[in-house]
Amino acid sequence: MSAVTRAEYCVVACAEAWRGAGEILASPMGVIPSVGARLARRTFAPELLLTDGEALLVDGDGSVEGWLPYRQHLALVTGGRRHVMMGASQIDRYGNQNISCIGDWAKPVRQLLGVRGAPVNTLNNPTSYWVPRHSRRVFVAKVDMVCGVGYDRAAGARHHRIPRVVSDLGVFDFATPDHSMRLASLHPGVSVGQVREATAFDLVIPGEVPYTREPTAAELRLIREVIDPDGARAREVAS
Repeated sequence: MSAVTRAEYCVVACAEAWRGAGEILASPMGVIPSVGARLARRTFAPELLLTDGEALLVDGDGSVEGWLPYRQHLALVTGGRRHVMMGASQIDRYGNQNISCIGDWAKPVRQLLGVRGAPVNTLNNPTSYWVPRHSRRVFVAKVDMVCGVGYDRAAGARHHRIPRVVSDLGVFDFATPDHSMRLASLHPGVSVGQVREATAFDLVIPGEVPYTREPTAAELRLIREVIDPDGARAREVAS
């Protein structure tokens, strides 16, 4: 097989967010998180429930295997039995996320998606984040508006948890005493210096930072031939 691409490392890093999750609803947003969730379902997390984003439960190939009425969807969301992977236009050291606007909320420079379901997601079920282009414009010292709630604002919410942030440079978590962001792994070919330069706050960086795990031959075949044969992942993260 040809060399593993950066996008494929990102797929595996996103898939790992659902390792050992059991029978919960996986709600990935974006191409690479969706490929990652389907890879997890087909390999080490067979109990995952995948959704079409609306009212259906789907198999790893997209075929319908069940119906998810809105009332039941809300029960899963508010009871912690869902793990969503969202995007982030901005994210800070404690995991506060912004997808609403850039600049002062009263007179923003740019309007984005809006708050949407981010507060409910982050307070009521585990929420991870996917950032396809890691930069100081995204990894900011302070978000312009809090949409997804970070550790410094969660006030002990029962199901609040941010398992990981995956970017095109590496994987990040909040496994620190004050729940500030930590560099958990680097994608091969990326240096600690590159990550520092692309981040507008001081990350917690361990003495030794491992590389993101490489996909197995079986996982690569699934990614390339079964789940994403058209290579949509490469349009989200270039090699």
